[in-house]
Amino acid sequence: MSNKHLFLKSGFPRAPLQNGLGRYICQLQRVTLKFCKNHGASRGMRGFIENHLLDFAKENPGVVVYVKPRRHRGPVIVGEYLNGDREWLSCQNATKDDISKWLQLLKTQNGSSSALRLRKMWHTDIPSIQGPWTPFTLRNPEDNMETFPNEAASRPLDLEQSATEKLIELFKQQRLADDSKSAEQVLEEKRAE
Repeated sequence: MSNKHLFLKSGFPRAPLQNGLGRYICQLQRVTLKFCKNHGASRGMRGFIENHLLDFAKENPGVVVYVKPRRHRGPVIVGEYLNGDREWLSCQNATKDDISKWLQLLKTQNGSSSALRLRKMWHTDIPSIQGPWTPFTLRNPEDNMETFPNEAASRPLDLEQSATEKLIELFKQQRLADDSKSAEQVLEEKRAE
């Protein structure tokens, strides 16, 4: 078994900013296209920049595109996301269609979440698996169908006596029994006299 997972960033797999609940927010913030003007491996990157870059920029106005020429280096795409992650892709000998597909992939991701060590197999924003508690959580579903005011619903529930209440009641019965015996004994004593 390898220990490679110990060096990965740990966290929870989740969509940032509750993305998709209200509206979709593209997580790709900026793209930097690095290439060489003369190097043969950058031919596809140069072709993409000449033919498709303006179309990509018009289709994605929320993504800032930087073009950075470098001497004697291979072509690279660097994507930066809203959560601060950076994705780095080498595009050695890639065609302009391949680069277009890589940019589309970067646009649809939310950072380098694929290299993430999961702390748990599940994560929710609400700590309880059952959901948040409300006053209506444990109510009988038939209450939803009732029309109010309702006499049956307003009557107090017949609750079982607690142990303390049972002891108090037994004590009172015993005391009454003792009081009644003592009254009878007093009457018998008076009769005997």
